[in-house]
Amino acid sequence: MNEMTSGDMMADSMGRLVPRNLVKPEDLLQDELVRKLHVQAVELNAQISEVKAAAFAEIESYLNLLRQQYGVTQGGVQGNVTLASYDGSLRIVIQVGKMITFGPELQVAKEKIDQCLLRWAEGANDNIRALVMDAFQVEKGRLNADRILSLLKLAIDDPDWKTAMEAIQASISRQVTKPYMRFYRRVSGHGAKATYEPVLLDIAKV
Repeated sequence: MNEMTSGDMMADSMGRLVPRNLVKPEDLLQDELVRKLHVQAVELNAQISEVKAAAFAEIESYLNLLRQQYGVTQGGVQGNVTLASYDGSLRIVIQVGKMITFGPELQVAKEKIDQCLLRWAEGANDNIRALVMDAFQVEKGRLNADRILSLLKLAIDDPDWKTAMEAIQASISRQVTKPYMRFYRRVSGHGAKATYEPVLLDIAKV
């Protein structure tokens, strides 16, 4: 009986080793195809990351030149910026997104809100309707910061509710900013009547 080497075995989706000669030819071909395309995707991902980092660095250098020209010392992209080619056919748009993060106090606030909801269920319909409209929600595993902050605007005269709002205020830990870069090219028109289409870098949308 011939001994089998590690190259003669393949791990299946359950982690079990299967002799290669027992794997269907079409499964071997699929495995080879997926691995080859994944290598290309990883290389493309690395290339996009390099282009992104270099683009931000070059734009920052350009903005620093403008700052020096006008005597401004503050660095970093602080807000939305649009750069355009001289003929207006190409644009690069940088937008700074802001994200609020919450601390553990938010869990206390949620528990207090739940207590209010249970207690109000017997008759305070106005409170319930307001709560439903601006409910504390967790969507797709992430907190919806806008809806959570909207609760602070509700004028509800209830001690537990006010305690919950204080907990929300205390839970706001920091505001994170993240710049996004998008490329656009003109497809028709000029000046104010020009229309642009994005240069798609998401492989699912190309």
